[in-house]
Amino acid sequence: MKKLAVFSLALAFVVIILGAYTRLTDAGLGCPDWPGCYGHIGVPQQAEHVAAANAAFPDRPVEAHKAWNEMIHRYFAGTLGLCILAIAIIALVKREPSRPLKLPLALLGLVIFQAALGMWTVTLNLLPVVVMGHLLGGFTVLACLFVLYLRLADPHRSYAGLPLLAAGGIVVLIVQIALGGWTSANYAALACTEFPVCEGQWWSRLDFGGAYSVPPADNYEFGAHDYAERMTMHIVHRIGAVVTFFYLGFVALRLLGGHSRVSKTAPVVLLAVLFLQVGLGISNVVFSLPLFVAVAHNAVAACLLLVMIWITWQLSQAHGGSHG
Repeated sequence: MKKLAVFSLALAFVVIILGAYTRLTDAGLGCPDWPGCYGHIGVPQQAEHVAAANAAFPDRPVEAHKAWNEMIHRYFAGTLGLCILAIAIIALVKREPSRPLKLPLALLGLVIFQAALGMWTVTLNLLPVVVMGHLLGGFTVLACLFVLYLRLADPHRSYAGLPLLAAGGIVVLIVQIALGGWTSANYAALACTEFPVCEGQWWSRLDFGGAYSVPPADNYEFGAHDYAERMTMHIVHRIGAVVTFFYLGFVALRLLGGHSRVSKTAPVVLLAVLFLQVGLGISNVVFSLPLFVAVAHNAVAACLLLVMIWITWQLSQAHGGSHG
């Protein structure tokens, strides 16, 4: 199970990167049906299949590059689901006191719900709430797989006694990831083109109620909010980035100050990843959202989450407790 957990963890990281790439290349509706693509297990290639697909979906003619982006993401996500199913089966069949059971079963339920979110992303035409939920679901699967690996690597450590400072850092980071997901799902990443502040009298145009509502629309591709609402999303995400930077930086400095239960490597890694993430966020604005930088911004957010879980795990003090 430990080797399978490591493989699944790496695969989940790849799925998050592919999901970001799919979203940022506007390929979320590259296949307008689910789970196949225009009724096929792969992207239609032959001329008669393409013609039939275009006739069946006249509003969504085949764009092969977008369809392949979407299907490759689905293939990897489906493989991850099968791996998690295998982990749950192993946990049920080979039950041992030191081997977790509840976490693999929870992961299985989570990945099934994540698949449903993937379906709704397509069938509800990129409804922002669903898109953001799908993003958060992917990060949650990644986090749970990492916790599963840590528990298998150190079966005598329990969840009790997690220090509030580090656990609070995870909460702050998750909120910031959610804000970023909402900004991306509503195509607001370039709503402000200047740095460090937004252009013009941005403060007079803030619209929090509109920014965090879901306006009625037949299709949410390329966004349904007006500029002021998107600008508000962007500004809030920037403010969240500042709060997250100072909070996680404070955690790292406290750990460097001599906490004996944490490896000195952990806070150094945290600071390095944190500064990298800030640099990528600034680059997204300054260089107008380059694809590589935007995808890397998602990937490094996942790395930050894993680092915070690693630190919180090291700080846990209770041993020999629950193994659920």
